[in-house]
Amino acid sequence: MQITYNTSILHLEDMPLDIGYASEKVDLKTASGENFRIGGQNGVTQLLISASFIDEALLTQLQEIDTLLNLNALGGITKALIVANDTHKLPSLEEWISGYDVDEAFGDYYGVRLSNKELAKSLFIVSKDGAVFYHEILSDLNDPFSIDKALAKIVAANSCYTGKGCHG
Repeated sequence: MQITYNTSILHLEDMPLDIGYASEKVDLKTASGENFRIGGQNGVTQLLISASFIDEALLTQLQEIDTLLNLNALGGITKALIVANDTHKLPSLEEWISGYDVDEAFGDYYGVRLSNKELAKSLFIVSKDGAVFYHEILSDLNDPFSIDKALAKIVAANSCYTGKGCHG
């Protein structure tokens, strides 16, 4: 997949993890050096967002997501912001965990590592049973996510869980 950033053309190093496949558990590191795990089956819907850079536009979208989740009474969702490495300053976001993909596991398993070793701008929704329920990988790093579509998918992922998976 070709990804554009201003006048640069980048490529994903691998195929993205597709909808319906089991997500992988990966360890990330916070700015203070603590490890935390995302992905996989843990009984909670997960919203995983990766970015090549953190700017005001992204932070505004994350706040918009929070507002919409709260308005729709969608609490108890793990929300994580992932960047490739510690050259990025992680923001302090209420109700979000932010981390570095120091082992490159997120970029590799989810297929969002770019040819410049940064992460593509992506949004993954992992259902309570650990399956990738939805993903959006933007072809232009300056584009915003489709928040309304993502919200509808979060609602669906949150309500489909029966303990047997979304397809059972």
